[in-house]
Amino acid sequence: MTRGTRIRALIALAVVAFAAYITVTTPVRLGLDLRGGTQIVLETRDSATVKATSEVTDNTVETLRRRVDALGVAEPQLVRSGDNRIIVELPGLQDPQEAVDVLGRMAVLGFHPVLGYAEESAENKQGELVLPDEDGQRLRLGPAKLTGGDVSGAEPGSDPQSGPGWFVNVDFKGAGQEKWAELTGQAACAPDGDPRRRVAIVLDGEVISSPQVVPSVACGVGITGGSTQITGSFTFEQAEELALLVRGGALPVPVEVVEQRTVGPTLGAEAIADSAWAAVIGTALTSLFIIVVYRLLGLMAAVALVCYGLISYAALAGLGATLTLPGLAGFVLAIGMAVDANVLVFERAREEYRAPRATLRTALSAGFRNAFSAILDSNVTTLVAALLLFFLASGQVRGFGVTLAIGVLASMVSALVITRALSEAVLSLRAVQKRPGITGISKIGRVREWLQRRDPHLMRRPGRWLLVSLLVVLTAFSGVAVRGLNLGVEFTGGRLIEYSSSVPVDPEQAREAIADAGFPRAIVNSSGDGNFTVRTEPLSNAEEGRLTQALGPLDGDVQKVRDELIGPSLGDELRRSAIIALLAALAVQMAYLAFRFRWSFSVAAVAAMAHDVLVLVGIFAWLGKSLDGVFLAALLTVIGYSVNDSVVVFDRVRELVASDRGPFARLTSTAINQTIPRTINTGLGAVFILGALLVLGGSTLHDFALALLIGVLVGTYSSVFTAAPLAVVLHRLGRRSPAEKKAEQAA
Repeated sequence: MTRGTRIRALIALAVVAFAAYITVTTPVRLGLDLRGGTQIVLETRDSATVKATSEVTDNTVETLRRRVDALGVAEPQLVRSGDNRIIVELPGLQDPQEAVDVLGRMAVLGFHPVLGYAEESAENKQGELVLPDEDGQRLRLGPAKLTGGDVSGAEPGSDPQSGPGWFVNVDFKGAGQEKWAELTGQAACAPDGDPRRRVAIVLDGEVISSPQVVPSVACGVGITGGSTQITGSFTFEQAEELALLVRGGALPVPVEVVEQRTVGPTLGAEAIADSAWAAVIGTALTSLFIIVVYRLLGLMAAVALVCYGLISYAALAGLGATLTLPGLAGFVLAIGMAVDANVLVFERAREEYRAPRATLRTALSAGFRNAFSAILDSNVTTLVAALLLFFLASGQVRGFGVTLAIGVLASMVSALVITRALSEAVLSLRAVQKRPGITGISKIGRVREWLQRRDPHLMRRPGRWLLVSLLVVLTAFSGVAVRGLNLGVEFTGGRLIEYSSSVPVDPEQAREAIADAGFPRAIVNSSGDGNFTVRTEPLSNAEEGRLTQALGPLDGDVQKVRDELIGPSLGDELRRSAIIALLAALAVQMAYLAFRFRWSFSVAAVAAMAHDVLVLVGIFAWLGKSLDGVFLAALLTVIGYSVNDSVVVFDRVRELVASDRGPFARLTSTAINQTIPRTINTGLGAVFILGALLVLGGSTLHDFALALLIGVLVGTYSSVFTAAPLAVVLHRLGRRSPAEKKAEQAA
């Protein structure tokens, strides 16, 4: 074993040991879609006197934090997003109505002197406020003498001796105690029964209580001690909510709910179990496949694959990243993508072993050295897609971007460090050196042998392949014109509610029940396994409750498992962000490929990506599938995958052009013939994982896995029969040297 091998082995051992330690000691943080709960996105709005700046939004977050703490939710999360958005996560809370009511209220509290009764036609004047009291009697109120800022605490209370119902005990602090004594002392100077003897307590422009100062209070002295009671025969829930609002304080500016998601804990547990089974079965199938193809080195790659999963999980836990449902799918998907680098190295090592005086160890070293360029380029392009998801997407899709980025980096460590250390260790054994056939790199494989023997010139007429690609795009994308795009509520705004039933539900029956409840435009989709979704325009929580109640008489035990509300303004913003993300992905990929290769390769690869995007969107249009944020994650992943295949082909073309001055079209055909085994093997590795995710991932991940599976198949095709022929055509149209022209004419 060489010194370099020992160093790599020690590094690999240290990385795996550290990852195992983090995995055992640090639990990964699950998103609300996996552990159940409610996420509410609030947007601060300008008031008449205060502009909703980032500083004001920060103050609003602190006020909301006090309110959320009073709700009693375990481990709540409140963070500012952008300048005027606040994301509130409430684990375990299944009824968002209470949270929205508490969080959304301004809670502007004031204690006002009553100036007298107001006539029916009376309106607000300078320094006066006209409001009805709790009995509907209109009162003239003076300016507030105390506000919520003078309150030190508020708690619900009851006294059976004084009568039924609950009240709120309010304690004042500092100068508020003197202000309260002054306000009540002034009111006590009015005769008993006079409206001026009352004090009006106003919350958010509504009189919630206007008690009269008791006769025992002396004029000019008032109520001392710094406390009072807000009465009104409240229920316990009403008194508790009022005390919470008084205690939490007023919001600096109004807030509006722009997004709301609720996921039941059962759905999250099922998603974790389904994804875990998909990961186990997909990993087993992928490992079995690479062991069959690459034998002993394939076994080492399978061991490294397990280490990759350990490193990825440890990175998620160590960085404190939140694992969401799309992120969990990305974690499973990255297992298949981790095979890519191993396949590149092993295929290249097979080629190097055919060189004169080559040994197993020199062939493997040359394989790692010569495949590094393609590995770097393909992983960088996928990493670009992941970063775009993180910076331009939102919510759960950002979690997918984080997981995918971690997976890309972990796969490089797995392939370039762990697989290499294990492979070099086994190839240094004498028993292995005497039996090179068991290594998996001593022969190039049947597919490669057939291609070398036949040596098909696929790029003889590149225009034909481009015509076929154009027909494929037109056929698929015509679904948009025929059936239209089914944009999800994330892009259009609205409410999407998923229900589960113990027996399959007839969509027509559910649709009629919902229409009878006053929602005739609701769209009902059933998966046939008892789960069905209802999509409507934006509904209030009260309207959602009426809709859910209408489904009660249906056969089976109908329960709500997921609830998403997206405001129209946020839907427009997310739609713009999706378009920007796609355009940015294409532009960044083009710039990177132009830097690493040549402009014709860059244009050809981006055209292949556009081909894949149009085909995938068209197929989903034909199938009537929803295009939502998770689909956007799949789409950008497909873009990265498509570039991976194109990069491998172009990397081999660049290498052949540097060593051979033959016709460009012929060199491109040779590059395709040499890289097709790699393309097929990496594609099959991803197909095993995605197939397991499609079958076992449950209804939530079904469309995500389907989009990726279609994208892998289309991307594999386009890298060979769209990107390569277009590069040949662009090369012919570009400036060529006289030697190149002469060689092509001779050919």
